[in-house]
Amino acid sequence: MVFFGISLADLKVGFYSNTCPQAESIVRRVVSGAALSDPNLPAILLRLHFHDCFVEGCDGSILVNNGAISEKNAFGHEGVRGFEIVEAAKAELEAACPGVVSCSDIVALAARDAISLANGPAYEVPTGRRDGRVLDMSLAKDMPEVSDSIQILKDKFMQKGLNAKDLVLLSAAHTIGTTACFFMSKRLYDFLPGGQPDPTINPTFLPELTTQCPQNGDINVRLPIDRFSERLFDKQILHNIKDGFAVLQTDAGLYEDVTTRQVVDSYLGMLNPFFEPTFESDFVKAIVKMGKIGVKTGFNGEIRRVCSAFN
Repeated sequence: MVFFGISLADLKVGFYSNTCPQAESIVRRVVSGAALSDPNLPAILLRLHFHDCFVEGCDGSILVNNGAISEKNAFGHEGVRGFEIVEAAKAELEAACPGVVSCSDIVALAARDAISLANGPAYEVPTGRRDGRVLDMSLAKDMPEVSDSIQILKDKFMQKGLNAKDLVLLSAAHTIGTTACFFMSKRLYDFLPGGQPDPTINPTFLPELTTQCPQNGDINVRLPIDRFSERLFDKQILHNIKDGFAVLQTDAGLYEDVTTRQVVDSYLGMLNPFFEPTFESDFVKAIVKMGKIGVKTGFNGEIRRVCSAFN
């Protein structure tokens, strides 16, 4: 085991095949049912998985509710949701297989099912994580932020055992979901001296963004992160990044760095689907890799009875 970066622990596909064979189908049913009333749920659950893994590893620490000091209240987790879906799946799993399935595995499985609901790639999730016993809001201070430079992002990902290719692929998860105008203000109105916007924004796109997020307007208004296919998991976000239609500053930055730009371009060539690994297949590798960050297995951690509280 390592305390940061990719864990050496041996997760495996089908970990619950003997102890709780219906585990994955229960999670899938709960996620599918909840998505009927919330079309943004796929993006919500995918984001929850990312935020869980980037603090203390993929151990469900973000789920614990301990008042004002709860990790979920950290600024770096602003807007993260989906906790009630995980708790609903946990309740059903406890009824079927008490004390067997971890909350951290539920988060990983729910993210996989969410991607599938958004027409993304289907994939197997290695399971066997145990839930962490550490709750420290300050540990979320190093979460990637929308104002981070590309080098800071690369450094933050490297600290978790992820490389520049993983950064591009996991950032491309922004192909589904929305963001708030709160995260756009600096990019639109204070990026350069004199209140000038980010010059990488396509000039035809800038009026669209400023109309949706006017200066001194409602910072809680939400807009799609992927301009053309916000609820479809595809590589349109990469085309947007290349053409200046990226909504988030960090996404736009992927095309300003030589290394990450090459990764973006590698998925956009006409011959990519025939001679190179596809975006979808490489995304699966990246998210499975992310799901192994700092996991607890064996006698480390615990299997919580409810996801919002330590045993």
